Amino acid sequence: ISYVAAWSMVKKAGKLVNIELRPHDLRRHAATYASRSGTPIEIVSKVILRHADLSTTQRYLGKVNDTEAIRWIETLYG
Repeated sequence: ISYVAAWSMVKKAGKLVNIELRPHDLRRHAATYASRSGTPIEIVSKVILRHADLSTTQRYLGKVNDTEAIRWIETLYG
């Protein structure tokens, strides 16, 4: 599928649900979902995002909110 075709499909899907959507939004969502579901950041970085440098991924996914931090602490030390 070409970039233009993908862009068009995503834009149309966004219009159906009344939101402005870009292909990059889906990429970011997939990476965030995988990371927050427990996928190691190294896998998210290399496989999903195909970043050459882990620090690029950490810049976007390295931020954890308080609720998420508490959930992980409870999971680890429950």
